Amino acid sequence: MAPLDRRLRVFAWMVRRQGSIAGKTEAEVIALQARRMPDNPVTNFIFGKVAPGIETNDRTVPGPGGDIKVRVYRRQGTGVPVGSGGSGTRPLILYFHGGGFVLGELRMGDWLCSQVARNVGAVVVSVDYRLAPSHRFPAAVDDCYAAVLWAAENAGSLGAGGPLGVMGESAGGNLSAVVSLLARDRGGPPISHQVLIYPATDMTVEAPATANTPFLTSLEMHAYREHYLADADPSDTRLSPMLAEDHSKLPPALIQVGEHDPLRDGGVRYAAALRAAGVPVRLTEYVGMPHGFLNFPGLCRLAPQALAEICAEQKAALVRT
Repeated sequence: MAPLDRRLRVFAWMVRRQGSIAGKTEAEVIALQARRMPDNPVTNFIFGKVAPGIETNDRTVPGPGGDIKVRVYRRQGTGVPVGSGGSGTRPLILYFHGGGFVLGELRMGDWLCSQVARNVGAVVVSVDYRLAPSHRFPAAVDDCYAAVLWAAENAGSLGAGGPLGVMGESAGGNLSAVVSLLARDRGGPPISHQVLIYPATDMTVEAPATANTPFLTSLEMHAYREHYLADADPSDTRLSPMLAEDHSKLPPALIQVGEHDPLRDGGVRYAAALRAAGVPVRLTEYVGMPHGFLNFPGLCRLAPQALAEICAEQKAALVRT
């Protein structure tokens, strides 16, 4: 294996001291969720920020458990202000953030979503789905599918008229895969592409106790699992898309995994399952990278390369010529 970048090792140590949920009570986790990422030059460097030339609009959309917050990203000066009506051929992409179904907020998607909006020319909708432990499975799944339905029905008012795609990292990668399955099985909306960034694909497999990688240890994975699943059956395909009986007729996929990620094997297995079912798949393993590497563009030397691959695949699948 290639060695991990020292900057990522140091940053992972700092994050784990401040943000790990391992050993925390439900009340402590809920208190941690209430903390918001500060907006300053340091955090903007580490996590990135909204790309120049991109406008954002925060709004709420109806969901099964109440209103869902979303953030819409699109190029400035494209003729139709966000939410004002009108349509075009711009693709529409739904983004689901990571955080183990327990952590995460809209700010986490600013860099990735705005870069995709700028480089692909897409309208990107980031979904602030409900989090465990206050809202356990299947709350996140229900919110994400509801957001996809809403976005597809309101594409014109968002300034989009092209194909629909989904993307997400970690827990969001799981939700992207699950939503793709639900859309196929429930008759829509049609999804033309899925980007699964170091996704969790099989909840029946727990990380070995020896897993101790930066940003994701076995103790943390167990804690995320307990908060989200509670008493749910981990073999439910809304939790474990790997266990679906049929993977055919799913959207073409880009799956990105990190060499040092305990979720790596699950992503590789899911790529193999899709290919065996006749689904076009591009699988890329990023050498020397831990879980979550795309979240730190200011520190991670391969984040720009992973972003470029995402945009290239989305352009090929979603942009109409």
